[in-house]
Amino acid sequence: MLRAGIVGLPNVGKSTLFNAVVANAKAEAANFPFCTIEPNVGMVSVPDDRLDVLAKIATSVQTIPARVEFVDIAGLVKGASQGEGLGNQFLSHIREVDAIVHVVRCFENDDIIHVAGSVDPVRDIEIINLELGLSDLFQIEKRIERTRKLARTSKDAQSEIEILEKLAVALNEGKSVRQVGLNAEESEIIKGLGLLTNKPIIYAANVSEEDLATGNDFVEKVRAVAAVENAQVVIVSAQVEAELVELPEADKADFLESLGVKEGGLKSLIRATYTLLGLRTYFTCGPKETRAWTINAGMSAPQAAGVIHSDFERGFIRAETVAYHDLVTHGSMSAAKEKGLVRSEGKEYIVQEGDVLLFRFNV
Repeated sequence: MLRAGIVGLPNVGKSTLFNAVVANAKAEAANFPFCTIEPNVGMVSVPDDRLDVLAKIATSVQTIPARVEFVDIAGLVKGASQGEGLGNQFLSHIREVDAIVHVVRCFENDDIIHVAGSVDPVRDIEIINLELGLSDLFQIEKRIERTRKLARTSKDAQSEIEILEKLAVALNEGKSVRQVGLNAEESEIIKGLGLLTNKPIIYAANVSEEDLATGNDFVEKVRAVAAVENAQVVIVSAQVEAELVELPEADKADFLESLGVKEGGLKSLIRATYTLLGLRTYFTCGPKETRAWTINAGMSAPQAAGVIHSDFERGFIRAETVAYHDLVTHGSMSAAKEKGLVRSEGKEYIVQEGDVLLFRFNV
């Protein structure tokens, strides 16, 4: 399951966004710093229109979407890596997430206090990135200290120290671990540290309702920063997401259309996160349920089966496979089979986006 950590300065709209996109979220959105102390964790269904289409074809009793877990971290401030605002405690909560969503305030509102006294997304990004980097540096220095004793007799420990020292130099220069360009072996060595600046990042530019469709000058500044980091930017409006939650399902599309957009920020955010992490979706489909499953790009059929249950991967025989569009075009599995579009794939098959799969396996 995909886990994303939401970070940002106080009063940028993090908890409002969290409340809006997570069903039954309990985060308290209040107009003062540190109103969120413990991390709020919530499950979000991944929006996917294909699920309902497949469920109708299979006359499924239920549909089960893929899910994303969002972890809402209390607002960070300058000095968080040294414990300001309980920062160390908060930063530890996101070391296990797959990606970081950095919410940046891109709206003016005199009624909502900004901890720095003004709206400046570049400054705000620098503050958070600095704290993440300092936290990583602290982790690395502790690791070097522990590993140095082993390095006297272990070549592996010597190699690890060389990597860690290279990262320490980069962090002291204000770079992120992402910018160092570690190879696969080096990345595996430091994986256990959960370094924050090594995680993929998406900047969520939080704008007012009026700027959701077009963005604004603040958003362009965020995009300029993201371009240097090779990061992604998604425009969201916590205000709009909060209003969408209160609307009947039938009225949501009209409301979004009145704002000049086709979808809310949640869909855009999840799509960007999937792209950033190289994730894919496949489906299982039958009378009981139609379900979406999340896998890494490049996974083989047995590995994809293992996402359902490890027994499926161990006992994998073959997968009956049909592309989503082929199944929908012909209206049923039997019709797709008549056209030769349902294939029997073996262990070497790489699962594609939108595949509908039926696994055959030995128990």
